[in-house]
Amino acid sequence: MSQPTIESVLQEKRLFYPPQTLAQKAQVKSMADYQALYDKATADPQAFWAELAEQELHWFKKWDQVLDWQPPFAKWFVGGKLNISYNCLDRHLTTWRRHKAALIWEGEPGDSRTLTYAQLHREVCQVANALKSLGIKKGDRVGLYMPMVPEAAIAMLACARIGAPHTVVFGGFSAEALKDRLNDAEAKLVITADGGFRKDKTIALKAAVDAALEDNGVPSVKNVLVVQRTKQDVSMEAGRDHWWHELQAEASADCPAEEMDAEDVLFILYTSGTTGKPKGVVHTIGGYNLYTHMTLKWAFDLKDTDIYWCTADVGWITGHSYIVYGPLSNGATSLMYEGVPRPSNPGCFWDMVEKYGVNIFYTAPTAIRTFLKMGDEIPKARDLSSLRLLGTVGEPINPEAWMWYHHVIGGGECPIVDTWWQTETGGFMITPLPGAIPTKPGSATKPFPGILADVVDIDGNPVGANEGGYLVIKHPWPGMMRTVYGDDDRFRRTYWEHIPPQNGQYVYFAGDGARKDEDGYFWVMGRVDDVISVSGHRLGTMEIESALVSHPAVAEAAVVGRKDEIKGEDVFAFVTLEDTHSPSDELKQALKQHVVAEIGAIARPGEIRFAEALPKTRSGKIIRRFLRNLASGEDLVGDASTMEDQSVLDKLREG
Repeated sequence: MSQPTIESVLQEKRLFYPPQTLAQKAQVKSMADYQALYDKATADPQAFWAELAEQELHWFKKWDQVLDWQPPFAKWFVGGKLNISYNCLDRHLTTWRRHKAALIWEGEPGDSRTLTYAQLHREVCQVANALKSLGIKKGDRVGLYMPMVPEAAIAMLACARIGAPHTVVFGGFSAEALKDRLNDAEAKLVITADGGFRKDKTIALKAAVDAALEDNGVPSVKNVLVVQRTKQDVSMEAGRDHWWHELQAEASADCPAEEMDAEDVLFILYTSGTTGKPKGVVHTIGGYNLYTHMTLKWAFDLKDTDIYWCTADVGWITGHSYIVYGPLSNGATSLMYEGVPRPSNPGCFWDMVEKYGVNIFYTAPTAIRTFLKMGDEIPKARDLSSLRLLGTVGEPINPEAWMWYHHVIGGGECPIVDTWWQTETGGFMITPLPGAIPTKPGSATKPFPGILADVVDIDGNPVGANEGGYLVIKHPWPGMMRTVYGDDDRFRRTYWEHIPPQNGQYVYFAGDGARKDEDGYFWVMGRVDDVISVSGHRLGTMEIESALVSHPAVAEAAVVGRKDEIKGEDVFAFVTLEDTHSPSDELKQALKQHVVAEIGAIARPGEIRFAEALPKTRSGKIIRRFLRNLASGEDLVGDASTMEDQSVLDKLREG
């Protein structure tokens, strides 16, 4: 685990205060209001969250105990009964929101749909009944491998309605990656589509599902439900494969929401780890519902009149929390868009803002840096005056991109809500409240009320102002993951044993380096473990290495991240070959394509360097810090005395 470093943002001193017109109407109106909220939550976290849970959510039965904390395992709202699908849909139907737009969707080719809360409720109930007709019952896991279409959100809410935990696999992952995740979750059914549209191409999804299930590859899967999106030819296996539209048409629209325990599993979402096997992050219903609801409501100062757009894919936690569950629980209008900026329409995001009058826009630094490279002319050709708040997610944003986003997209008027959080945390952890907290370019600012964050050294001692350290959370929160699916020991090792307990208090280790400045603002510096953040998506180096080594030409591989001005980080692979193969450009391309086939395009190495050998300690461990230096073109840093053969580095440097 590398020591966090402090970058040039240490010198960033600019401060941007909330516009008075926004602050006056905000739910949290000033720094004093934020501090009062934060102090209240810190003084008695259980009372703080219990009060919000009672005010903000519908419960079939109130809890018996707010928090049962047996470190590192937490249970929130113990004994409470609720249903997140009910909180996202049913409770709005008795209000004026019944006829309000819940989801506005636009496809890449330009087709569109708007679903009111009443219409969305009807479709969710029909699909929930369709799932029941296929034998899905409470507790059964359902895999989703979907394009960005309304049916993805409908499927998630239908699963939640009947108590079937879903596991959504990003549609860009390969058949092999899909198979691994479906097997780990022991999914009983897969919901997919014939295909989807992305960057002017038609993506085959059903074919990937077929490949994953081939030769009984996922023995637990008994049925496949297929959405007709692209109308491309697909194979439909009799008895196993079913068309969504046919089963939905036959299904009743009456499906009462199951009364679920607050600690029943809502979903399993796989995130990359430092070993080859991805981690199944488990989130449960009650705490996650409350936490996504409150973080969205306060951090984006959500209004009933807002058109809110998060540009993420539902295959990632951002899509779960802030396209589906957080917005709909709040009764908001959530925009979904299938497309991404592409050669035929590089300005499509700004077209969406203009067309739908988007008020809140939430995207990733990778996208912002891409837009910056394209120049100001494209966004300036659109009317972006509807924007009130801008958000950023997935990785630290550099000050240059922050300032461009602020001036060109926000017209110098929109506060930037820079959010730090993770799949594991469920929702925002460190974020400005836009009416209250002055922002600094590149800083996620202050912890959300109820989050006790700190920066510590490896022994758990708080570090001084502007000193690099490890980001930790010192008290449980409702949205936290409960475990790694099927592997409590891995949960304990990964998140709770890197930093020793302080005075008997366990701390959550985020895996990110950070610092706190003299004003108590947090600056997140990126990963300190063997996880690469490519365009905000976390990829385990071991998973990519395993994919490379599975190619018959590769004897050994080591993967590191290299800074990339667009993606944040890019994948750089060092590869040694079997004696029967020789380095060539053709082999490089073949290996890159092999990684795509094994994991998905997101993991494609930006560069592969062939090597006769890799730098190792005498005990055989690869010394990755030297490889990171080589990949970045930097001088080698650190003690090389433990290296078995120092000539390996010289040859790599020459190569």
